[in-house]
Amino acid sequence: MKLIDALEVLKRSVVDDAPESKVHLACSFTPLHLQTFLAAQLRIRRPRHRAVINTGLFGDLAGSIERLDPSGIHALVVVVEWEDLDARLGVRTLGGWRPSSLPDIADSAEQAAARLRRVILKVSRFVLTVVCMPTLPLPPLFWTPPDRAASLELHLHQIVGTIAASLSEQPGVCIANAQFLGEISPPSQRLDLKSDVIAGFPYTLQHASALAGLLSGLIDNQPLKKGLITDLDDTLWSGILGEDGVSGISWHLERQTHMHGLYQQFVASLAGAGVLVGVASKNDPALVEQVFHRSDLFITKNDIFPFEVHWSRKSESVRRILDTWNVGADSVVFVDDSPMEVAEVKTALPELECVVFPKNDYQGVWDLLKELRGFFGKPLLTEDDSLRLGSIRNASPWRDSMQSAASSADDFLRTADASIAFSLTRESGDARAFELVNKTNQFNINGKRLSESEWRNFFKDPAAFLLVVSYKDKYGPLGKIAVVMGKSTERKIHVHMWVMSCRAFSRRVEHQCLRYLFEDLGADEIVFDYQPTSRNGPLQEFFAALMEGPPAEKVGLSRELFSKNAPPLFHRITKAVHV
Repeated sequence: MKLIDALEVLKRSVVDDAPESKVHLACSFTPLHLQTFLAAQLRIRRPRHRAVINTGLFGDLAGSIERLDPSGIHALVVVVEWEDLDARLGVRTLGGWRPSSLPDIADSAEQAAARLRRVILKVSRFVLTVVCMPTLPLPPLFWTPPDRAASLELHLHQIVGTIAASLSEQPGVCIANAQFLGEISPPSQRLDLKSDVIAGFPYTLQHASALAGLLSGLIDNQPLKKGLITDLDDTLWSGILGEDGVSGISWHLERQTHMHGLYQQFVASLAGAGVLVGVASKNDPALVEQVFHRSDLFITKNDIFPFEVHWSRKSESVRRILDTWNVGADSVVFVDDSPMEVAEVKTALPELECVVFPKNDYQGVWDLLKELRGFFGKPLLTEDDSLRLGSIRNASPWRDSMQSAASSADDFLRTADASIAFSLTRESGDARAFELVNKTNQFNINGKRLSESEWRNFFKDPAAFLLVVSYKDKYGPLGKIAVVMGKSTERKIHVHMWVMSCRAFSRRVEHQCLRYLFEDLGADEIVFDYQPTSRNGPLQEFFAALMEGPPAEKVGLSRELFSKNAPPLFHRITKAVHV
């Protein structure tokens, strides 16, 4: 983005009562164009919001963060440069580059880094904090030639790496990826020495624009994809199984098909991180079964469900996989080496992200892996990620049992040996709950998505609460499958967000959630921030049955009406409250 383009974006009008995206930009240099680019990038991501960027004092990064009141902002952005660790590592302070001064610079940098870590940890408890470690080159103050790293130089990088690694482990902190920034802003094109010396702004316009784009993405994170559907021949492996045979296909270095092995390895890592993986292949099922018994395959049969292996159209296979997963096409990526197959699936399912596997293109496969990381990457792994695929497999016997049960649904649910665990908190630290809110579509009262900053800011209100619901029965554990996010005042509860995973449908978990709100939170009425969407049909049906008619926006439910229409509930209940 050019500076003139950023200014044009900021000229776009918004309504007078437009919500504000308030961001505090903490940096010790004059923010100038970085502030402009960041505001423009946020406006592009949220065109109906007014971006407000406040800044701290020049030359006092840690002090600005210490004095910050996080209650009025949605996100804090901390941009660290070398001079924040010691002024002698910048170019605006003179007189400190003698060899005898270097040990003192190292000591000073360690102390400054430790202070930065303390103040960032303190404020990140209350507001999303995005941190970018130094992006500019160190000055040429070392006595070694430029192609040889000096020990102090390496030590300074170690200090920065240590603090970044430590902060990255905190739930409220996002660390900008230096390698990713290097790809969009080459290090040799970042420093504008003249601007730094004269105006106190050290970045070229190109670097300021690239950095602002990265930071805005960390502030306003996008929903992740849920599943990957992959082809087999010339995709998961090299060769045509029906022609080359089980032993003829390959993914090996010596046969120059190594990139298929890298793809296998990456898809297996996605499966291990809780991403759903399915196969859609025109092939012989018996031969595919034999391949997945090969010991040198880097992905196992247990990583994949379901397998759609037959000779029908790929779009039919993809539809059946989506039905099995019970997810929308817009949450899934389809990968196939055939442009024709990709086009056929894309035509049938335009919301699906369809990608051609670039066989025989080493760089293309590498770029594909990076693209998939962008689709599926998540801040951290949770215990529930490992349960997702198993719970979907177990959903089939559950549905079969429900359909074949000779007795009523009440009798079946009574014998399901189901238990529900409720966890009530006033804080925003549950990563799985945040993930559910941003990934769930069908049982979702309004379809809204929250950025991490909006999520964390919601819980600054003392009336706010978060109810997280876990479930298990004799068919297996589902983990955390429902989230209720609201505010309680006297005898009334306002539910802003309520979502439930499709894995928990037909188990009356939703009724137990309402009973908890009425009985344990003492509500006489629950008001829902309800909006119908094209995807939340199951939620609409639930409300219509419970409320004896189609729901309206801002619908309310009384304790009496719930007691009248709630079905029998048979779950064992455990409860925990975390203040």
